[in-house]
Amino acid sequence: MAILSELKDPRVRDVTVTFVEVSADLRHAKVHVSVMGDEGHQKLTLRGLQSAAGFLQAKIAERIDIRYTPKLSFLLDQGVKRSIAVARILQEVLPKEEFSEPGMESPSAAEDSPPAADQDLNEPTP
Repeated sequence: MAILSELKDPRVRDVTVTFVEVSADLRHAKVHVSVMGDEGHQKLTLRGLQSAAGFLQAKIAERIDIRYTPKLSFLLDQGVKRSIAVARILQEVLPKEEFSEPGMESPSAAEDSPPAADQDLNEPTP
C-alpha cells in the first residue's frame, strides 16, 4: 500500500512522487513531487506534505531497516509543467503538416468544405 494514501490531510491529494534524492549517509531525502492543479493548490499540497513529514518518516521507518530514517523534504517537480509548455511552443512554431503532392487535400479539409453551389447532392460526381 502506498504511504501517501494513508494521509488523512485534505490538502494532500493528486500527488505523484516523481523521484527521490537520498544523501550518501542516508540521513536526508529530497522527495520530488508532481501535483495536479494550479499554483495555489500546489503550494497548499507542499505545506500539507511538510506538516505530515514526521508521520511519513515513521511509516518509512516501519518499512525499511536502517539505522537512521531519512529526514524528508518535499520539492515541487516542474517537469510535467515544463514539458506541456514546450509542446505548446513547438506546436505554435512548427508549420502545420502539409502534403507533398500538389492537389492533395487533407482529409479534414475535404470533409469540411461545403459542396459547390451548382452541384446536386443526389447525383454522383464525375
